[in-house]
Amino acid sequence: MVTAPRNRWVIHLPVLVPDLNRARIFARTAVRALALVTTCVDAGEVTVSEEDAQGVRHRVFCDRLLPAGGRCALPTEHSAPCTARRRRPNPSRYR
Repeated sequence: MVTAPRNRWVIHLPVLVPDLNRARIFARTAVRALALVTTCVDAGEVTVSEEDAQGVRHRVFCDRLLPAGGRCALPTEHSAPCTARRRRPNPSRYR
């Protein structure tokens, strides 16, 4: 039996913040929180836009390809070398 490809759906969730920097910070925080409970979040594709200029989108994460594989998980316009996201140890896990 051949299964048809599943459609992808995008959630648009308007959140009002005063400027681009705060919009990016809020979006990064939301993505990281959602990533804890689901694998459905494509962090590299997260963008923000002004309310009245929604066609002009600003990336939230760098998302460049890394030489060893994977993608850069740092914010856009970062000054440090690109790197994959490091997992923080969960101290309660070892108790």
